[in-house]
Amino acid sequence: MAPAGLLPVCGLLCAWAAAVAGHPCSLHSQGWADCNGKNLLYAPSSLPRNITGLDLSFNSLVMPRHGTLLMHFPSLHSLNLSGNALLTLSPAVFSNLGALRLLDVSSCSITSLHTDTFKGLESLHTLLLRNNSLQELEVPFFLPLRGLLHLDLRSNVLLSVDASTLQLMEAVPEVQLDGNPWVCDCAAHPLQQWLKRRQAMQVTCASPPELWGQDIAALDSQDLGCQKKQRFPRDVSPGQLTTATHNDTTTVPVGKGGRSWPYLVGFLVTAISISILVALVAKCKLCHKNFVSYHHRPLPETSSIGGNPMEEGLGWDRGSSGWGDSESHPMPNVTSLQAEDDDGFIEDNYIQPSEQLQEEEEEERQSHLSI
Repeated sequence: MAPAGLLPVCGLLCAWAAAVAGHPCSLHSQGWADCNGKNLLYAPSSLPRNITGLDLSFNSLVMPRHGTLLMHFPSLHSLNLSGNALLTLSPAVFSNLGALRLLDVSSCSITSLHTDTFKGLESLHTLLLRNNSLQELEVPFFLPLRGLLHLDLRSNVLLSVDASTLQLMEAVPEVQLDGNPWVCDCAAHPLQQWLKRRQAMQVTCASPPELWGQDIAALDSQDLGCQKKQRFPRDVSPGQLTTATHNDTTTVPVGKGGRSWPYLVGFLVTAISISILVALVAKCKLCHKNFVSYHHRPLPETSSIGGNPMEEGLGWDRGSSGWGDSESHPMPNVTSLQAEDDDGFIEDNYIQPSEQLQEEEEEERQSHLSI
């Protein structure tokens, strides 16, 4: 059994160990709590609620999937979370830190950001996102950051930035984009124009190899391949250009060749449509010609022609004998008209008839009638 004098000593030692374990951070008189490299999973709840600065860098913090990260410290102005393997930031994880002005999430292996990650940070002035694995930036990431003055995106894996995000970043006075593997093709033209307006910022190309290390703002649209079908090395003589051409050192600019297929399709469709229309017109003309050729009417008979000179010559005789009335008497046929004509001819030319002539006339008349 231990002596009674050792019990108070053991109690003091246990209390000291519990205090150290529950409050491993160091407090500064300016309201700053330093918890750097303490292998913490969560922020110590024993810290004063009125602290204005908190350093939780290089720990093993576990990010909540829902809710906020630091619900007990609403007065924070500065928060350092760098060096923690956060990977991704959940929506509204900082929404209770409305007074926060500086947020450092550098070197946290962040691959993506939710659209509402920075929701509630209207007072944030500085956002440090360097040394992460961000591959793209979208407009919703920065919409809540209305008071942002400094944005650090260095050393991520950004290949390009769209025009909408660049337009949103126009309101940020200081933006750092160097150290990313920027692709200097025609799609980087908006970034190039944005960098030219900034002037003080220098961002270099990572690809293609012939533009590696060159300042994007110093390039022109032809260097990016936007208005040039062939690209040759700079500072070469005309003879070297010819040699390079024969050696197949030309490159097809990205974004130009793939846009010609709609024009080719449109040309083919137009040509086919015109050919079909021409064929249809020709076929319609041929059908019309065949239709007309197979629908001829028979020629009218002599009796149906009203302008027959023989009928006009006999008009007076018909009127005198009662034949001129077409409504009461039918028209005589061709044979009878010919017979009448013959009779008239004979009667007009032969004044002294004889029996022989009368017989010949009778035979001729019979022959005409038989015909």
